[in-house]
Amino acid sequence: MTTLLRSAFAPAAQRARRTASFKIALLASAVMLSSFAFADDVLKEGITPATDASQVPAAAKLRTDTVIAGISEPQGIFNPYFFVNGWDENVTNVIFARLIDWDSQGKLVPGLAQSWTVSPDGKTYTIKLRPDLKFSDGSSLTAEDVAFTLTVLYDPKYDGDTDITLAHIAGGEEYKQGKAESISGLKVIDPLTLQVTTTQPGATTLQKIGGPVLSKAYYGKGYQRGNLDYLRTLHGKPLGNGPYVYDKYIPGQEIRFHANANYYRGVPPTPRFIYRVTNPSTNFQLFQTGDTDYDAFTSRPDDIEQLKMLGFANINLYGSSDYSKIEFNVHRPALQDVKVRQALIYGLDRQKLIDVVYQGYGTVAIEPIAPISWAYNTDGVNPYKFDPAQASKLLDEAGWKVGGDGIRVKDGKRLELTLLVSKKVLNDALIPIAKEDYQKIGVLLKPQVVDFNALMSQRKAGNYDLASFSTSTLNDPHDGVWDYYSTEATESGYNNPEVDKLINEGNATLDIEKRKPIYHELYKVLANDPPAILLGNRKILSASSARVTGFKPDIYNGLTGSLPDVKIVK
Repeated sequence: MTTLLRSAFAPAAQRARRTASFKIALLASAVMLSSFAFADDVLKEGITPATDASQVPAAAKLRTDTVIAGISEPQGIFNPYFFVNGWDENVTNVIFARLIDWDSQGKLVPGLAQSWTVSPDGKTYTIKLRPDLKFSDGSSLTAEDVAFTLTVLYDPKYDGDTDITLAHIAGGEEYKQGKAESISGLKVIDPLTLQVTTTQPGATTLQKIGGPVLSKAYYGKGYQRGNLDYLRTLHGKPLGNGPYVYDKYIPGQEIRFHANANYYRGVPPTPRFIYRVTNPSTNFQLFQTGDTDYDAFTSRPDDIEQLKMLGFANINLYGSSDYSKIEFNVHRPALQDVKVRQALIYGLDRQKLIDVVYQGYGTVAIEPIAPISWAYNTDGVNPYKFDPAQASKLLDEAGWKVGGDGIRVKDGKRLELTLLVSKKVLNDALIPIAKEDYQKIGVLLKPQVVDFNALMSQRKAGNYDLASFSTSTLNDPHDGVWDYYSTEATESGYNNPEVDKLINEGNATLDIEKRKPIYHELYKVLANDPPAILLGNRKILSASSARVTGFKPDIYNGLTGSLPDVKIVK
């Protein structure tokens, strides 16, 4: 106890040095032990059922009409087209249904839309809605609402993350620029039928036009092009058409919902659903005590073993479609030099990072797509295996010479880089590993730990050198490159005309076999002129309590895809 107190109340700088040394020592030990951990049986993908449902905690059994799932850091913008936080997206997925859904293999399937047809030239989409669709307030959902939603996305004041321009709807740009009063490519044939005409075929067009539907009567009161002020006032009062209806958000605590009596698939069998705010330091404890019925965990042997020991946990493991990375802010002079960016990849021991964090349940990312994707092919792609000597050579060639204190200098400026990270397990390991690795090649790394919302805000403002984050779920390889590396969309300053050309070509055809070689070439170009340090691909681990059935999360739908089928075991 005395030792703990002395450490806790030591001067801040001394505590920081001790903490850093302790972390590095722990990480080194974990790496040395990793080979033994990998020798154990690795959990197979799929659902591993609970072994003893009688161990369900008493606290959970008391909830006879409510299921609780964990969530991290929601911001409170509960509109599917305006959130800037992936956790808010998880909330909107509960409230809003999509026009077109994905199945567990990533194939597009009917949602609110009963069917659709595509013209032979790939430019005209005719979407047929299910009959008698309603919003949660009982009002009818028609093709007019779908047309209104797509119109909002083309509004000149729209600044959300959905880039509808990738759908190339005819007349969209004219409307956005004020040259037309409506979008010519949107034609309401009848209340159940919408025709969408585009100027060119696109592999991601259906997923772009097939998203959640906003009520024109609710969100569009007095709507005029260029004025979304009223719509924005409704971010905290969403009206949707999904399985549950929004009730209340208590910041830092929970978000409450009740079953939607007007849901097109029928009223969900569980009357109430709650998202409870958790984090990596509390989620296991809350699940263990029965305060949550579902949560995600880090895919590591320790976490899996702990869940197995509970007895009442249904354990689900599946491959992710996202990837983690450290983005370069190419607006920064030092990072405009490709040799510096390449050196920072060679100089970081990413294999150590992945071994420490995932311990057999993750791999080093080589290209901006996950191994589960049909576009994945690493032939001819530089894997950037850890090579400090090569990193130092590249920095020398770039004119950065080692100074008297070991930090490189060029034109009187030291090679000091800020690294923005949010608080999560991957970054807890990344900071000590990256600081140590980079110091050895003459780079001083200055980590800044902020919450996720602050990280995204600083990134948008350009207040960073390096930023560590993961992509959202990637439903198509185009999603993994357009937002982050195309000159038109990225805010990082990255600009490569060949990358832009290949990105556009990859989205210009619906034929997967024709798209494959385009992405294979794109990944080679991105590796040679890197816009980011790719970190890892991971397995996703989640668990649900044996007191509930129906949770079947997958890469493309998360937990919300199966939420309408979740039942409490009586």
